[in-house]
Amino acid sequence: MPGLIGKKIGMTRIFNAEGIQIPVTVIEAGPCPVVSVRSQEKDGYQAVQLGWGEKKAKRASSAEMGHAAKAGLEAAPRLMREFRFENGEEYEVGQQLTVALFEEGDRVKVIGRTKGRGFQGVVKRHGFAGRPAGHGHPMSRNPGSIGPGTNPSRVIKGKKLPGRMGGDRTTIRNLQVVRVDGERNLLFVKGGVPGARDGYVLISK
Repeated sequence: MPGLIGKKIGMTRIFNAEGIQIPVTVIEAGPCPVVSVRSQEKDGYQAVQLGWGEKKAKRASSAEMGHAAKAGLEAAPRLMREFRFENGEEYEVGQQLTVALFEEGDRVKVIGRTKGRGFQGVVKRHGFAGRPAGHGHPMSRNPGSIGPGTNPSRVIKGKKLPGRMGGDRTTIRNLQVVRVDGERNLLFVKGGVPGARDGYVLISK
């Protein structure tokens, strides 16, 4: 089965029947219209292209508007992503997929983009311990020696150094769906998912 495109609302907690609190992430998932269907005969693989949200007409290109019109949509989706599906499943252009795809207890995979931290040093980026902090060490957070001297006289590829941190596509697997709210198109997933509030995520079984 395909998945859904959603927006991370934030984290909260809910209580189960035994009164035990469960930390959950609330995701506004769908409804996602099927904008296009990829077939094995024509495209070499099976997938559905889903849309989420609506773009303002002045922000959408003519190609995007035409592509959405073929699916019977009044506005171009704000975001479009493809989801593969297996043989035996059938989907039609214009069909709406909702949180009804999921049930309580389902295990899902959530893909998102982590929070961007900007350019960071090795202590924050890689968890280096740093130098002794007493007596005002002049370079307490620098990476130290970064490569052999005579041979090979260069820094080995993959060495942990300062650089851009975060902003990476990340997948969290085996998360449990705790509650499904069909009226408000909400999924309550146990634990945390990648990204900041209002960030887009992809949810699939």
